[in-house]
Amino acid sequence: MADRRTTPIAVRSPFRATTTEIDWADGHKGIYPHEVLRGYCPCAGCQGHSGEVRFISGGDTSIKTIEPVGDYALHVAWGDGHDTGIYTFRYLRALCQCAECVPPERRDERGERQRL
Repeated sequence: MADRRTTPIAVRSPFRATTTEIDWADGHKGIYPHEVLRGYCPCAGCQGHSGEVRFISGGDTSIKTIEPVGDYALHVAWGDGHDTGIYTFRYLRALCQCAECVPPERRDERGERQRL
């Protein structure tokens, strides 16, 4: 049985938007500013091969395409051509920036995260 916390039922990332929204099967509505998605790009080129994922500043934060990868992830192609990051649903759930997941006073923290 699939984990409802990491099963998306809708993904919204309108053209020229700065935030992507994901509705999860457990009723949670995830909020993902593109700056956060790009900064925590999980690809080896951005993160290397360590166990920690760090925030990388810079890069185009406009999304050209966002597509499913099987039933476990999303592939994001950024406006500057960077397109090697595969964002697993588990990883995306951990990156949620909604007020429930990240209180406003912690919103600007960009520390390291565990690789999921």
